[in-house]
Amino acid sequence: MKDLSTIRQLLSQPKNIAIIIHHNPDADALGSGLGLSNYLQKKGHQAKVISPSDFPDFLEWMQGSKEVLIYNDKIKSKIQSLLESVDIIFCLDFSSLNRINEMGEMLGNVKGKKILIDHHLEPEKFPDLQVWDDKASATAELVFELIKFFGDKSLITTDIGECLYAGIMTDTGSFRYPSTSKAVHLIIAELIDIGINITKVHKLIYDNYSEKRLRFLGYALKDKLVVLKKYSTAYISINAAEMKKYNVKTGDTEGLVNYALSIKGIVFGALITERKKEVRLSFRSVGDFSVNDLARKHFDGGGHTNAAGGKSELTFDQTIKKFVDLLADYKDLLVDNYE
Repeated sequence: MKDLSTIRQLLSQPKNIAIIIHHNPDADALGSGLGLSNYLQKKGHQAKVISPSDFPDFLEWMQGSKEVLIYNDKIKSKIQSLLESVDIIFCLDFSSLNRINEMGEMLGNVKGKKILIDHHLEPEKFPDLQVWDDKASATAELVFELIKFFGDKSLITTDIGECLYAGIMTDTGSFRYPSTSKAVHLIIAELIDIGINITKVHKLIYDNYSEKRLRFLGYALKDKLVVLKKYSTAYISINAAEMKKYNVKTGDTEGLVNYALSIKGIVFGALITERKKEVRLSFRSVGDFSVNDLARKHFDGGGHTNAAGGKSELTFDQTIKKFVDLLADYKDLLVDNYE
């Protein structure tokens, strides 16, 4: 993170700033984006968060969520003009430009200084500066450390702290993933000292389901879960008709893939969903089985060793067949990780 001092110098005077988060933002993307935005505004900067798509309604409690610009055709020109006018563009919680859809092309044609803050593997070489650490538990962790490095911990309010806590809590799987280091727990201790309400944040994210979402979860586990024991793999597939039947909204499939991985003897869990323009895949694994490598090689994606995602331009059924057929190539690795 050698660029921190340069970033501090860039922010020494008030700037116009855009903060871009990834498509289908989760709690880490939105939490780190709003946490950084709220901090920058307290420092006298103009800061605006831009999302390539909408975000789950269970994240609407975050301070500043109502001011997030959500990209669509109606405000495309407005966002283009904004990106052309700002001094700095922070890119949060994504390592490749395809994670921000059409805005990836926009970034190549604007003059603002691009700063990446991220923890995903193998970042593309598009930023001018970066705060990148693939050992960090979450982008929200890096934002917290950035604010501390600037000597501004006293500016972290409970609202900012709860945004950052949400990102760290969710990206560590409620502090059970291997990325949950001693440093993570110390950060959480500092946030608690600031006055964040960890019970409130957990409830807003995990105990705030609609009845329809809960019934969708039951259907997915009862009728759509496939267990392939010989490959130590389980997957759930949801087609467009099923998404429509249960009125599945952004965020309703969040965490569903983890149920596949929670089965005894399973090393690799996957969720395959049919969206409007493409098929999306979400992967989770345990041990040394790298779903990042699989996603990058076969599904134009990536992420972390044990958590990654990708997409497919094949049909829904063709994508499932491709996924299942690939497992034979990985059988030895999957079995070894189970043993």
